Amino acid sequence: MRLALPRWAGPLAVKAAVFITVMCCALAALLGVLVHVSVTNQTMGQARDAALDRLREATESYEAGDPLRRSAGVDPPGLPGRLRELAVSGRRGTMAADYDGRPTMWAAGPADGGRVLAVRVDQSQGEATIDGLDGAIVWSSALAIGATLLVGAFAVTRVTRRLHTTARVARRISAGDLDARVGDPRAQDPTRPQDEVASVAAALDSMASSLQGKLLAEQRFTADVAHELRTPLTGLHAAAELLPPGRPTELVRDRVAALRTLTEDLLEISRLESGRERLETEPEELGALARRVVRGSGTDTRVDVVRDTRVETDRRRLERVLGNLVANAHRHGRAPVVLTVDGAVITVRDRGDGYPAYLLAHGPQRFRTESGAKGHGLGLTIALGQAEVLGARLEFTNPPDGGALATLTLPQRP
Repeated sequence: MRLALPRWAGPLAVKAAVFITVMCCALAALLGVLVHVSVTNQTMGQARDAALDRLREATESYEAGDPLRRSAGVDPPGLPGRLRELAVSGRRGTMAADYDGRPTMWAAGPADGGRVLAVRVDQSQGEATIDGLDGAIVWSSALAIGATLLVGAFAVTRVTRRLHTTARVARRISAGDLDARVGDPRAQDPTRPQDEVASVAAALDSMASSLQGKLLAEQRFTADVAHELRTPLTGLHAAAELLPPGRPTELVRDRVAALRTLTEDLLEISRLESGRERLETEPEELGALARRVVRGSGTDTRVDVVRDTRVETDRRRLERVLGNLVANAHRHGRAPVVLTVDGAVITVRDRGDGYPAYLLAHGPQRFRTESGAKGHGLGLTIALGQAEVLGARLEFTNPPDGGALATLTLPQRP
């Protein structure tokens, strides 16, 4: 079972905590080893000096014929063999070894007749001092590591929390919420010290403001152009109706109708992008609505109702979405075109060459179609926008067995 971490405690916080812990442990271990070695050398040096002083005193007493202390003796039992060999060779030396289960420092030198004079100094207190020092180093290192880890984790999580806020705002902007801003107080107050996170937040807010301004200007331009075109187009339409019958008149009327449709589509896109569209919902039978859309399209589209259902939706917008999907299937695909109703899921499929790669990757784009295809690329753009207003999900895929498949999943409102 994995430990559930807070959303702000991402890999950066974990890595920082691990790094701080490892560095603290390494530093504590290094300092502990240095202190241990230094104190041990000092303690052992003092023990050697004390043992040599006692050996000198014992040698003077032995040469004067005085009795030796209890800790001194000639060829005493327990003397380490290497130290005995050193003394027999005529030199003095010291060696640490255990005697009766206690740490002892031995000192030995030559005596007459090839014998060895040796003394021993009890090292229990020195060993206890070293052990106590090691324990103190371990506990103090653990406390220092814990305190450093807490302080480091607090500092890192503050940074990661700010980064998480910035990432969340960036995702909101990419989802279409251009009013989202980070609003980092460090970036808004020039008197406060600026750090890298504040710089990123300020750059993101600046980018969002610039992007919002450009998109709003583009939306206003599209809406203004479409509105300005409606008046002359109305005059053109009226004038075209007065032309005498004939092939040129039919061509003029066809082009005027196409221009009027394009203008209305641009106005609809402008309204959808403004985000001010409101739903007018009422209960609808999806099977009947699908058949009505197909009849209104005047196309040879088969309707399959696998499982009919009744949903609360905006009928006009749903008819617009399905009508555009059916029209696109006939315009860019090949027969047979099938509209299928399976509960709240409606699909439109044709047997053409499938959707282009750019559409599958980035969705419909205005005024972009496959080379040689007719249309302005507005039908699917409007369908996607109206689906978003409905709260539905519209997906475009190319099935493995060919063709193009548009899947509309409607929300199930109580």
